[in-house]
Amino acid sequence: MTTDTGEPTLTIDELAARAGVTVRTVRFYGTKGLLPPPVIGPRRVGHYGREHLARLALIEEMRHQGMTLAAIERHLRQLPADLGPQGLAIHRAVVASWAPDTVETVTRAELERRAGRRLAGEDVDRLAAMDVLTRDGESFRVDCGLLRLAVQLLDVPLAQETILAARTALTGHARAAAHELSDLLREAVAERDTRDVKSLSAHMHPLVVQALLTTFQRSLREELHQWLDGTETPARTNGTGDAENAENAEDAENAEDTSRHTDGADG
Repeated sequence: MTTDTGEPTLTIDELAARAGVTVRTVRFYGTKGLLPPPVIGPRRVGHYGREHLARLALIEEMRHQGMTLAAIERHLRQLPADLGPQGLAIHRAVVASWAPDTVETVTRAELERRAGRRLAGEDVDRLAAMDVLTRDGESFRVDCGLLRLAVQLLDVPLAQETILAARTALTGHARAAAHELSDLLREAVAERDTRDVKSLSAHMHPLVVQALLTTFQRSLREELHQWLDGTETPARTNGTGDAENAENAEDAENAEDTSRHTDGADG
């Protein structure tokens, strides 16, 4: 079955399988109001779309980070009503960015449980190539903060070399940006008390993460538009820095809004 826009839909069994959860979990989230109701088709069969899958992935990420159902409900209530699958994926990325840097030794069964799916030998080899896990005898040492992201990359139709090159590029630019921002903040608080510095750092951390994420998202969207449409965006054709400055100001405002949302969901 497809929607009016031609988008394929999923039954509850297909949705649960794609999300790596049980049908019972999907129904539970539905009764709690965390998932919108499905579209009822012929024979009273419920059909779910990309938004349901993205919202379910966001819920599972928040649960994975230790948030309570009450906190998840508050967080979802604060999201825009018309937020689509891509927007939900961005919010999930923000939540996932707070995953702790933990490496654990797990069995093959535990690895698959955390991955939410069965892993073939080729899948394990690709995860190892991405430096997400290493073999330790019959067990595996796993970077838990990257595992869920890496498992999703297993289904992306790109060569392993392309994924690894993308990771190298992202890591290099992220470290350069973090270093430059750290220098700027260090200079700004050089004369302040240590306690004030720690307080400012805690306050700035979510703002900086969201600002970077929003800026990168928009920059990537511009690049994709230029690539797919063969046109340049106003920000690129404007000879002055006005367009870039206006966007940076909007990014800072969005970062502050998201920070307030995140603070409200921490309970």
